[in-house]
Amino acid sequence: MPSTRQHSAHPGTALVTGASAGIGLQFCHALARRHYDLVLVARHRENLQALATLLQARYDVTCHVVSADLSDPQAVARIHDEVEQRGLHIDFLVNNAAVLYNGYFHELDGQAQEDLLAVNVVALTALTHRFLQGMVARRHGHILHVASTAAWIAIPQQNVYAASKAYVLSFSIALADEQRACRSGVQISALCPGYTDTRMLDHPQQGRMMHIPRSLRASAESIAEAGISACLEGRVVIIPGRAQQLSMALLQAAPRVLAARLIGACYRHLQKPAQADPVSAKRS
Repeated sequence: MPSTRQHSAHPGTALVTGASAGIGLQFCHALARRHYDLVLVARHRENLQALATLLQARYDVTCHVVSADLSDPQAVARIHDEVEQRGLHIDFLVNNAAVLYNGYFHELDGQAQEDLLAVNVVALTALTHRFLQGMVARRHGHILHVASTAAWIAIPQQNVYAASKAYVLSFSIALADEQRACRSGVQISALCPGYTDTRMLDHPQQGRMMHIPRSLRASAESIAEAGISACLEGRVVIIPGRAQQLSMALLQAAPRVLAARLIGACYRHLQKPAQADPVSAKRS
């Protein structure tokens, strides 16, 4: 139900993918606290409707729900069409939705890996292209891509996921420079969180499960807040936490093959067989 409020500081409308859980859910709270109206995108409409009701009541913002599975090749066009039909302009795009699988590549389902690339790479690129057009025309906007510290290094046992996040990071840095050079007024940022306390770490449908001590996990709320704040401040690459920043610097200094071997040994130690058949990963 639309809100009747009028905020003098109303900054516009934000679209968040993977909005119903984890970091995506916290992005929605962080943006609503800043008075953005929201377009909530995820697969399960009932979860989105419940979130929309909560956000509208708590923050007095307007929320629109769009149910979509981003592994579907037609999903991005449908999302864009729904936004256009509702007469909305997207001022802040958060490409958060992602899929993750753990385990040996040859043991994982091939179609599932293709779906991972469809969500993590293809849909992210297509959403960016479609909504960037309007931002450039209006000479204002923000796009935040959720990459990962996995983007900085080849990771055995998560090889396709890490490669997809490397794409997101490289794409974001290059696109940010393009927008700066053409003075479009659009800010592009890549958020690279480390281990975060969400179901993506240990969902049983992701193949082997990661057992990361809670002391090493950041909260989803802190990651989302850091990402939104830094993007609004104009930072291109965002690595929350000094420990993560130092770790990435050290890994970049090491030979790539050696670093991959060390990380691979670590991940094989941390991963345990899942109870469920790894057919599809948790996506929100």
